Order: sequence, then C-alpha cells, then structure tokens
Amino acid sequence: MARDLIVSTTPQETRVALLEDGIVSEIFIEREAHRGIAGSIYKGRVTRVLPGMQSAFVDLGLERDAFLHAADVFEELPENLLTAEEVAAARSAPIEERLHEGEEVVVQVLKEPMGTKGARITSHVSLPGRYVVLMPTVEHVGVSRKITDDEERRRLKAILKEIRQERGGGGLIARTAGQGRSPDAFIRDGRYLSRTWDEVRALASRQRAPTLLYREPSLVERLLRDLLSDEIAVIRLDTEGAFQRTLELVRALEPALAPRVRLHNGPSSVMEEFGVAAELERALRSKVWLPSGGHIVINQTEALVAIDVNTGRFVGKDHLEETLLKANLDAAREIVHQIRLRDLGGIIVVDFIDMEERRSRREVLRALEQELRKDRSPTKLLSVNEFGLVIITRKRVRQSLERLLLQSCPYCAGSGQVKAVSTVCAEIYDEVRKLAADMMGQRLQLRVNPEVARALAGEEASVLQSLGDLVGAEVQVQSDPLLHQEQFDVVPM
Repeated sequence: MARDLIVSTTPQETRVALLEDGIVSEIFIEREAHRGIAGSIYKGRVTRVLPGMQSAFVDLGLERDAFLHAADVFEELPENLLTAEEVAAARSAPIEERLHEGEEVVVQVLKEPMGTKGARITSHVSLPGRYVVLMPTVEHVGVSRKITDDEERRRLKAILKEIRQERGGGGLIARTAGQGRSPDAFIRDGRYLSRTWDEVRALASRQRAPTLLYREPSLVERLLRDLLSDEIAVIRLDTEGAFQRTLELVRALEPALAPRVRLHNGPSSVMEEFGVAAELERALRSKVWLPSGGHIVINQTEALVAIDVNTGRFVGKDHLEETLLKANLDAAREIVHQIRLRDLGGIIVVDFIDMEERRSRREVLRALEQELRKDRSPTKLLSVNEFGLVIITRKRVRQSLERLLLQSCPYCAGSGQVKAVSTVCAEIYDEVRKLAADMMGQRLQLRVNPEVARALAGEEASVLQSLGDLVGAEVQVQSDPLLHQEQFDVVPM
C-alpha cells in the first residue's frame, strides 16, 4: 500500500493528510496557539485527593486540573525504577496513602482535555523514539506486536536488554520501525531518550510546580517519527520553510528517503489538488453517502458515537438478503474510513441493517475487522446479536475533527433544535391569558422574531384573533430580527 503525506502550513496552523493508495485516510491539525499536550510531561501539585473515587486532581497550570487515577500513581523510588513486585505493591495501597494535597508530582498527559473534563495523566512516563519507547519508571523489555517473526523478536529483545543494562535499568519496547535495524540504531535512540529523561528529571529538581518539563515535538516531527518508512512514497509540502525543515529531519532519520520530500508548486493549494479539502468538508457532515446509494449517519454525543446504516436509494436487484448484505459491507468499509478520518474515539455503536442469515452477519463482522486492522489506534470489536448492533471501542487521545473545527451553535445552544413557531405562538397565548385580567381593554403590541410574525399573519392567524378576544382590544405584531425565535415581548400600548 502506497502512502503519501500532504502537509500544508500557515503561521496559524499545520494540516497534514495521510493518503493510502490516493485516498485520504487520516487528517491531523495542530494550531500554534492551541498545541496539543498529549505526551507532554509536567511537574504538578496535587490539589485534591478523593479516597471515594481512588483518584486525585493535579494542578498543571492549565485551565482545569488534571485527573490522576490510583492505577496511574507510582511511588517515587531511587532512579524512578520499579520492579513488577513494587508496582503491584504500589497499586494495592489506597491513594490517600500515596498522595496528599500540596505534594509535587511528575506526570505525563495521557489524554487531552475534552469538553468540561481536564486532562488524564499518569506518573508512568513513556518517551517514544524512532525505534524504541523508553519507560523509565518500570522494569520491562518488550517488542511491538506487529513484529511477528519469532527470531526477529528474540534478536530485538537481546539488543534492548543490552541497552537496559547500560543505563542501569528501566523499561524498553522495540517499535515496529525497528524491525531489521542494526543494534547501533537502537543504542543511539536509547541514549538520546535517556538524555531526554535525565534533562526532565534535572529540570524537575530545579523548578517549582506547576511547570512544563517536556513538550512533544511538532505535528510533522511526530508523524515522521511514527510513520516514516519505505511505504511512504512522497511527502509534499507547500512552503519553503517547512520543506527545508522536513528535508533535514528525513535526512537525519532515513537518508535514503530524502528524495521523496518535495515542494508543491502547483496553481492550486496542495490540499485542494489532492482532494483533502473536499474530504475534510465531507468529514464534518453527519450524513455520508455510500457508493451503492445507501448512507450512514454519524452522531457524536457526550457518552458515545452512534452510527446508523440506511439503504437510502439502494434497492438491489433480486434477493433482499443480498441487497442488505451489499449495503452493510459498503457501510463497514466507509465506517472505518470515517472513524479514522474524523479521529472518533471512546465507545462507537453501529446499527447495521438487520439481516436474517447468520452467515451474512458474520461476513459483515469479518469485513469490519479487516478494515480495523488498518487503524493505528487500538480498537476492540463486540457484536450484540440480540439487537443487531456492533460496538467498537477505540482509544481516544485527542479531540475529534468535529470537536476541533466546530463549535456549538449559539442560536440553539448546541442542541440542533429550537422551538417550533407554532409552539412559540402557543406560549404567547398562554402568557397573554395570564395577563388578560390586568390588560382588559388595552391595546397590545407583540414584539416577535420575523418567523413568528409571518406565522401570525398566516397559518397561526387564529392565535392573533384569540388574543384580541382575550383582552377585548387590538393586538399588533412587530417583527424584530434581533429577537431569538423563542423570545417575545408583550407590551401594553
């Protein structure tokens, strides 16, 4: 599978699209004024310890305190190294015995702040490099599960054990990019990460909480660190400065791939030329049409993401079961595509079209599982046959595209609905009826939204007549575009 990275930079933000065989699969956006903090390391101060929830809140100097669960708290030991037995002992102790208010702790951000929730943090630090992940607070040696060759796994573990012995302990994991690499590449990566951790600890010993100790690299640097391989066919950038910085970084990481870094000079923007802009607009809509003529509807809520599959215009040819199976298979591919594209996380509930045959349901699940293997984020799949639902859980680290690029509608307060005009007219009648005894014989003026004014002059004219009967006088309507559709004023004249 050929992969392309399309990068567009402005002084305000950086946008990167990952194309797989020419199709936009993932979109990443980082704004300079609001850079993400996932992966960053802070020295924070404990503000509250909650024994009943076995958790604590920690001030990192952000808008909201971060959340630290008891399972993510590790006792401070010399050199910050914990054996498996010490980890178990630390986790068995209640949080009130391990933390107290005012205590300063070094923590790493696991999840970005989302909505009204603060960041999720851990004191179990992990520093990813090109080939190695360093975990200085645990004793562990592991290899990426994507490396399946047993001999290669044994070779990599032997290399990591040597690095671990050199630095005096700690945890190390070989990343997928390290497959087939020489021991020197791992040693260089491990030493660089060890120096980074030493700098973090030294800074923590000098600075008072709350303070930032380490920030994750920029978006482009992170993606090159995690994705750069022979599968990347080309990296296109639209500014000279970003092109030069990326070229230098690729030369340092993978010199042989440097010719694949190219500067875009076309008449249109790089995002428009490769279809990224159109795909981004499509990703912000709730309804997505399928090639067969069916469609899916995606709704994000506070608790979960709901995805509904509909046949739409697709009516098939002969058999109903084949028609439904074709629609569901199309939907399965598009659902995973949209999950990756929109960066949806947490609990995702998919309501496929009901099918009678168990064989058909299994085929749809297999198709969904196959598509999910392309996703870099950890996912789990669960079928609920009694209701015809499929539940997907996907690790959520950052805000989805929708939450990042959109804001709640100020008119409807984010609900997506306002009171119907007929409902507002009924409320006007109820309000005047309550005041009728005090306004008998007085002319009234109704200040209403233009939509309500049009209704009172048309299909709701009977309401206006009834109001006149209530007060025994003329009732005038004044249209006011500054009023919300649900607002109105009753003014005696």
